[in-house]
Amino acid sequence: MSAQQKQQTRVHIRWMIRRDMPEVLAIETRSFEFPWLEDDFIRCLSQRNCIGMVAEHNDRVVGFMIYELTKTRIRVLNFAVAAAYRRQGVGSQMLAKLIGKLSPQRRTRITLEVRETNLAAQLFFRANQFRAVSVLRNFYDDTPEDAYLFQYRYRPESVQTEVPDGRITRLAG
Repeated sequence: MSAQQKQQTRVHIRWMIRRDMPEVLAIETRSFEFPWLEDDFIRCLSQRNCIGMVAEHNDRVVGFMIYELTKTRIRVLNFAVAAAYRRQGVGSQMLAKLIGKLSPQRRTRITLEVRETNLAAQLFFRANQFRAVSVLRNFYDDTPEDAYLFQYRYRPESVQTEVPDGRITRLAG
């Protein structure tokens, strides 16, 4: 597969179902040093405001995301792509699905935490217009490690960014 083809792997993103759990758990276990257990997924997904989605390619689950809906934001709780499908646009397609759920009237931002040692995830989310907005000290129960709180804010596409080139505008900034 060429580099250009790798970047263009198209996936179908759908609701996670019980039958997906073995593939999701396999991706989770290979992706994280401290992976969620099946009970963690079940406990989270049994909550009314928690949603699981999978990215499918050729009838195989190649990525997943678990997120929580609150009144004003979407909080990503877990997000992973199978190692063989990373850097092929799968994660970006999953994020695009989440970003499409934002609106100025309801949920205006997406938040998530990333371990300070997970540089690959930090770079991935930055490349997808997320910004680190704070450091969460000793965030994790399993290590004394800090986390970065990343945030994506809703930006309406129809907003005009052109500013009239008047004297006051130039002086102001």
